[in-house]
Amino acid sequence: MEEFQIHRFSNGLKLVHQQISKDQTVAHLGLIINTGSRDELKKENGLAHFIEHVIFKGTKKRKAYHVLSRLEDVGAELNAYTSKEETVLQAAFLYQHYERSLELIADIIINSTFPQKELDKEKEVVIDEIMSYKDTPSEQIFDDFDWLIFPNHPLGNNILGTKAKVRKYTQADVLQFVSKHYRASDMVISSVGNIEMDKLIQLVEKHFEGLPNGKNTKKRKAPSAYEAVEINKKRRVYQAHCMIGTRAYSIQDEKRIAFSLLNNYLGGPGLNSRLNLGIREKYGFTYNLESNFTALTDTGHFSIYLGTDEQYLDKTIELVHKELKLLRDNKLGPQQLKKAKQQLIGQIAISEESNANKMLGNGRSLLSFDKVSNLNAINKKIDALNSDMIIEVANEIFDPKQLSMLIYQ
Repeated sequence: MEEFQIHRFSNGLKLVHQQISKDQTVAHLGLIINTGSRDELKKENGLAHFIEHVIFKGTKKRKAYHVLSRLEDVGAELNAYTSKEETVLQAAFLYQHYERSLELIADIIINSTFPQKELDKEKEVVIDEIMSYKDTPSEQIFDDFDWLIFPNHPLGNNILGTKAKVRKYTQADVLQFVSKHYRASDMVISSVGNIEMDKLIQLVEKHFEGLPNGKNTKKRKAPSAYEAVEINKKRRVYQAHCMIGTRAYSIQDEKRIAFSLLNNYLGGPGLNSRLNLGIREKYGFTYNLESNFTALTDTGHFSIYLGTDEQYLDKTIELVHKELKLLRDNKLGPQQLKKAKQQLIGQIAISEESNANKMLGNGRSLLSFDKVSNLNAINKKIDALNSDMIIEVANEIFDPKQLSMLIYQ
């Protein structure tokens, strides 16, 4: 049995599937669309995410209740999310219900009618989501920091949009956006489950034949030149919140692999990360402390987040910069590099144990690179890294002149 198989349909739609054994009864299916909040016009801020909500509100043959019940009635789950560059519909179900799940997702993506009455109701739900973020400074600061890194660009906008914008959206706005962006060549179906590839191909051909052909002609606008800034916002908060970061590597840049390892070593989920050991464990200054790296189509985003008592804020920031300087000035030793590689390889392997993660990873890889790399290929790239590569990316991304900072206190 192959690790995964790929099929390309005549209309441009792509399919990647990994067949698993019969004793694994749960299957995972996703439709990944190459459209997110960065593809919105200025007047459309929040529209991609709003569509993710309202796309379940009725089709030409189903009312909202029947859309939601179609999989729930057999104990399955149907969900969706929107990111800066993607919209994803996904389902988890017993493998006997492959056709039911595929048919429903096809009906949703091809035949949704977006009744104005349902849109108006869902606006209140989305606005409530927006307000909940505003009530949570540890989450809102991530959105505000995006604007510092990508000012006056869709990548800097909050994915949720604003109350004023969301309230104005009409059925015509939604249909126009879907018609423009939801096209076969910008979509991947990803599957992990107990079904043969030939059968899955037949089902996709049967149910997705009505998908609009052709590729979206949009050309994503590259962000303008970046300049580091520092902003301190006065807010009513119990603790101070801080973001430090800059732009980073795109998904097409091979340096992203070295920087992924460096970011994981600096402030990844491991309790032995440099930031955790050097600040939280040593001084007890913070509870929340992490670093993140996201590679996008033509750019990337690196950030460090920390939350701490205001009296420890300056000292914590100083310690963060100390760790960054150490990584700029000192190559990782052989043992440090070996452990960093082993840790990243292990974390990736554990994430691959989840068939849901595997389904999303395969689909996103096919959408971005037109191919899927297996775990061995990824591990070889990590093993090939050396200390010269690591210190090079450390000096490029951790350059203090390029680091922006945002503080809530």
